[in-house]
Amino acid sequence: MIVKCPICSAPVTWSQQSPFRPFCSKKCQLIDLGEWASEERSIADKSQNQTPSQLDIEEIEAMLSEQPDDFFKP
Repeated sequence: MIVKCPICSAPVTWSQQSPFRPFCSKKCQLIDLGEWASEERSIADKSQNQTPSQLDIEEIEAMLSEQPDDFFKP
């Protein structure tokens, strides 16, 4: 199978002979790592864009009701 390098789009054979797959080279692999480390790349957190649903609130209330009475006392 042939895939494109996520950094430079060069064709990469997906096999044991391609040690940096899905990258074409160590250089592209390190560029990608640097982008993740500097937070230029990230996975979107969908939970930040959502408001709690009624089910979420009900689940939280159910969990809290199961706690002992002194759970919230210091």
